Amino acid sequence: MNFEICTDTVEGAIAAEKFGVKRIELCAALSVGGLTPNYGLIEQCVRKSSVEVHVMIRHKEGGFQYSHEDVEIMKTDMKQAKKAGARGVVFGILTSGNKISSLNEDLVIVAKSLDLEVTFHRAFDFVIDYKLAINKLIELKVDRLLTSGLQVTVAEGLPIITELQAVYGNQIQIMAGSGVNSSNALKIANSGIQDLHFTARKETKISSKFEMGNQFVIDEDKIKSIVNLF
Repeated sequence: MNFEICTDTVEGAIAAEKFGVKRIELCAALSVGGLTPNYGLIEQCVRKSSVEVHVMIRHKEGGFQYSHEDVEIMKTDMKQAKKAGARGVVFGILTSGNKISSLNEDLVIVAKSLDLEVTFHRAFDFVIDYKLAINKLIELKVDRLLTSGLQVTVAEGLPIITELQAVYGNQIQIMAGSGVNSSNALKIANSGIQDLHFTARKETKISSKFEMGNQFVIDEDKIKSIVNLF
């Protein structure tokens, strides 16, 4: 089983290495689904750990529809991620009708030219036709799909995840994420999934003034409880 931890800190990368995790999905702003992290954070995660660093390429919150100008920003961010030592990038663009946008092709081409792996993130869970969508991703030569089976959590979306793995798993890597924990990880794995994605952080008691955000720390107990099942 391969594990990927979603994190926004160097400490998350260090903990991932400690427990034998294969990859981290490195983000900023996890409270809004994850945005592109800064160069310094990417570089330090690469330097301080041996895990693969896969960088979220999403520079603004509020959905997955982007303009050509947005795509140029995303290309620049991918180049910076590579320069900082990243092994892969994570992105996803949808049309206004929630189909896989043709704009993804430009990003895949740039990523591959930089020798970066490509993960299409949970924008997939918003598509109107998941069979058409995954075939498009395969056509684009996307390496990996992160999905909760079009539902809020993997537990609810497991039937579709199981179908995706059975039908398309030999053409694109299927990674299950959203709500993965020690009580359901084995059940998900029994569907044939070989890659599990989860966030492992917990809120501290420290509060901030003026809506500056809450502080979180790495939840090593969660990582250990899942990894030790396998």
